[in-house]
Amino acid sequence: MKTTERFDLAIKKLYTAFHNNTLNPECCKYCAVGNILDNNDFWKFFSDAHGSVQLNYLGLVIQNLGRRFNGYTPAELLQIEATFLEACGYKLPLRQLYHKKAIDKNKLFDGLESVLTLLCKLDHIDNIMDCYTIFNFEKESIVLPKKPRS
Repeated sequence: MKTTERFDLAIKKLYTAFHNNTLNPECCKYCAVGNILDNNDFWKFFSDAHGSVQLNYLGLVIQNLGRRFNGYTPAELLQIEATFLEACGYKLPLRQLYHKKAIDKNKLFDGLESVLTLLCKLDHIDNIMDCYTIFNFEKESIVLPKKPRS
């Protein structure tokens, strides 16, 4: 399957963060977007609340200038982060940080799976996590034969 360079780089960074236990939804440097942006947190100034998809004035200016960060626009970055947080079980936008002692690895995986689906959608490529695509299968209506009446 053909992918894009930004997709490949983002997936590589998220994979590494997940397996190195450096993926943290509550930290702007180590969340999904923070990892995609090489553990930088400047992106948090594109909105007024963590997890919001609404660009603030600064975010709109940068978006309208056509700036991209590791291939992603400010609006796309906010969408990626919101998708990740929501799939990890957070209510958005975050009003306060939860400061969980341990982050459930299963929840992080759910978040990554949702982000992967979104990244595929943003780049107009088939969802690599979709079993129907992997196995080249289309859902069909199955008609079972009628049982003879006794």
